[in-house]
Amino acid sequence: MLVLAALAASLCHACLGSAAAEEAFVTNQLSDDLMVVDLATSRGVAIIPIGGKPAGVAVSADGRFAYVTSPDAKAVTVVDAAARQVTGRIEVGGGPLGIAVAPDGKTVYVADWYAAAVRVIDATSRSVMASIAVGASPSGLAVTPDGKLLLSADRDDDSVSVVDTTTRQRKATIKVGTRPFGVTIDAEGKRAYTANVGSDDVSVIDIAEAREIGRVPVGMRPYAVALTLGRGFVTDQYGGTVSVFDLASLKPIKRINVGDYPEGIAATADGKRVVVACWESNTLNIIDATDLKVIGEIKTGDGPRAFGAFLRRTE
Repeated sequence: MLVLAALAASLCHACLGSAAAEEAFVTNQLSDDLMVVDLATSRGVAIIPIGGKPAGVAVSADGRFAYVTSPDAKAVTVVDAAARQVTGRIEVGGGPLGIAVAPDGKTVYVADWYAAAVRVIDATSRSVMASIAVGASPSGLAVTPDGKLLLSADRDDDSVSVVDTTTRQRKATIKVGTRPFGVTIDAEGKRAYTANVGSDDVSVIDIAEAREIGRVPVGMRPYAVALTLGRGFVTDQYGGTVSVFDLASLKPIKRINVGDYPEGIAATADGKRVVVACWESNTLNIIDATDLKVIGEIKTGDGPRAFGAFLRRTE
């Protein structure tokens, strides 16, 4: 592992100071590594070789581990987040892409793009202990805050699978927009949001009722959704923008210009910032969630995707 004192400086250090004690774990698919960025200083602090074209990433709720999918290696890499070291590799086969960790940290779920299945990993033994049938080409995954339900965005079925995590059985299928990719669940566990790549919109799902209750138009080829301050933030890959909409009214508010081909997106723990990985610009853009403008830029490795829960609190 190569630890760097500084990979990049922010365009606005003072503006980013409130993002203290939080780090971004960014999968750089083309440079085959995981970059750790200190959001308080806006500097890269580590580069961890991963291999296999890493794409998906999920940091456990306790911040101890980062789990990274490598589609080409057909594996999940386990990273000690504090030590910034690889501590294990789990062979899962197929085409692992989206990944999510249960709130208690005991179980890791991995979407197998080719097998229409979600692999269930025991975090302690670091082994695959089950496989759950879902729809075609599962991509994004998300677990409800109580850990009882897993949602899988099944891109080529235009649907979301709802899985009971106790029985490990699919209990419902929800039709959404065309080609859903990223899926995000709100803090209350009541609503989910899918970024629909094919229909250029976001589907709003009532989880308890297992049905779509709204649709929000966004930019071209939406990839993933972040939620904060009563707003949804959506990366528009082809538009080079982040679309913002109101969560109550589901009305569009604004489109924010960011870097080229934005993909992964997440809100900081304090809700004040939104972090966006821009694939073709090789940057993280930092958005002020209140003022809705870009306030900083941090250089990354080659081809940052950061698909998943890629932020980690350090205190």
